[in-house]
Amino acid sequence: MPAARVVALAAAPLCLAQAAYGEGEAPTALLRGKVVDGQTGEVLPARVYICDSAGKWYFARCASPEGSAVPYSKRARQNPASVEMHTTISAHPFSAELPPGVYTITVERGKEYLPQTRRVVVGAEGASVTIALRRWVNMAQRGWYSGDTHVHRTLDELPNVMLAEDLNVAFPLTYWVARAFVAPPQCSRRPRAPLAPQPIYVDRQHVIYPLNTEYEIGTVRGRRHTLGAFFVLGQRAVLNDGVPPVSPVARAAHEQGALLELDKHAWPWSMALVPTMGVDLYELSNNHVWRTEFGFPRFGEPPAEYMQVERDERGLTEWGWIDYGLKNYYALVNCGFRLRPTAGTASGVHPVPLGFSRVYVKVEGEFSYEKWFSRLARGQSFVTNGPMLLATLDDRDPGHVFSLAPGREKTFRLAGVALSARPLRAIEVISQGEVLAEIKPANRRMPSGGYESPFSLVYATGRSTWLAVRCFEDRPDGRVRFAHTAPFYIDIAGQPVRPKRCEVEYLIERVKRELERSAGVLPEEALAEYRQALQAYERLAEQAR
Repeated sequence: MPAARVVALAAAPLCLAQAAYGEGEAPTALLRGKVVDGQTGEVLPARVYICDSAGKWYFARCASPEGSAVPYSKRARQNPASVEMHTTISAHPFSAELPPGVYTITVERGKEYLPQTRRVVVGAEGASVTIALRRWVNMAQRGWYSGDTHVHRTLDELPNVMLAEDLNVAFPLTYWVARAFVAPPQCSRRPRAPLAPQPIYVDRQHVIYPLNTEYEIGTVRGRRHTLGAFFVLGQRAVLNDGVPPVSPVARAAHEQGALLELDKHAWPWSMALVPTMGVDLYELSNNHVWRTEFGFPRFGEPPAEYMQVERDERGLTEWGWIDYGLKNYYALVNCGFRLRPTAGTASGVHPVPLGFSRVYVKVEGEFSYEKWFSRLARGQSFVTNGPMLLATLDDRDPGHVFSLAPGREKTFRLAGVALSARPLRAIEVISQGEVLAEIKPANRRMPSGGYESPFSLVYATGRSTWLAVRCFEDRPDGRVRFAHTAPFYIDIAGQPVRPKRCEVEYLIERVKRELERSAGVLPEEALAEYRQALQAYERLAEQAR
């Protein structure tokens, strides 16, 4: 492990978190609890929900002076039913002062443990509960480590929360620029003290990289004019440029070895950023994908008609929003933009746990931040908000580029396994944005309590293309839990993948609309970048199919 400081769990200050509801009410009784590993009996850090029979939420506190508890209370303004009320507890017992009554206690730990729910009666004398979690998959043993690239939790909170969520890598956006032309050192949300550009290890397999920037521009010269957001991840120094224009920031970030991540595809300026900045990463599962009810049915720029995404009377459904993001991604990849998929939550702002959506990255040998980050940049990864998805093409991991000679056809073998806490509904092989094959999941029960579905496919081609795999859980509640690999690329020199005409026309229309909307508002340098993006898409339209 490279030299870097290891942080201890924050203890006393966070351990004083009290129940947010019921404070001062009488009488109360003490609920004592702990979360343990169902196999070893070892006390685990975890996320704890406490709710009474009337739907009122309570927050636990740490029962040990050596531990920590971080309460989290968020409600979506757009949808009062979208709530996230929990406490992340360190690997110590917890307690809560509660009025006598009946409570539902739910405990979760990231993606690799089966959640547990208990009904507990708290009498005047109190109650005790021990909840055993069962690990259904161990991805680190398979060489895969998880990350959240859109984090708004504080550096003080993250050690506790990352261990409770078993999240291996976090990128807190410590600089957050909200106004046009303002440089990060002058923005209102910035760290109080300088940050060292080096990883902070919570333990050997959990690490924070602290120097990252979000540009989320909502105002221009005091006027409300939403542009959108992108992130700079893994910086070596603080950036000194505001935006727009965005090209100077892109150059400076890439010179530092940082990665540029597109936030949500539906922001007004998002499609102009991709060809202009050389964006590296795309959030396939973004911060509008929540554990709680979907809350953004009418956000941002509308999807193209050709996408045929699902809607209801409120607007986009949860699946409609996710499907929109996938089809937008496929259009960009078909245009030759090899964006590597990632996932982020904006936990700290939205009603969603840290790492609810996460990107898993393959690391050979001993884990380190440097290895993880370099393989994220290669696309050696998959994205998930539920199942795990391991796939190879001719024994190569996602992100690999195969080169073919012109006029030669080659047969490839796609193989892998989908692992899930619940049975899967479908496994789909995607080629150039279309479902090439649907594979019926085997859903074989594993001794751990999860399900496994091996798959394989023989694929022959003599043209440039790309392949990816995705899978979906079969859920009676209708919620969307999916995983998606990064693409495998098959290249023939001089014969690039040709996008569909409807895809390029959609991208052209997006940039034209933004260029017209921003005329007279943004400076000429910024409008020139939009025109540059428009020209890039118009050239692609000449080769569209």
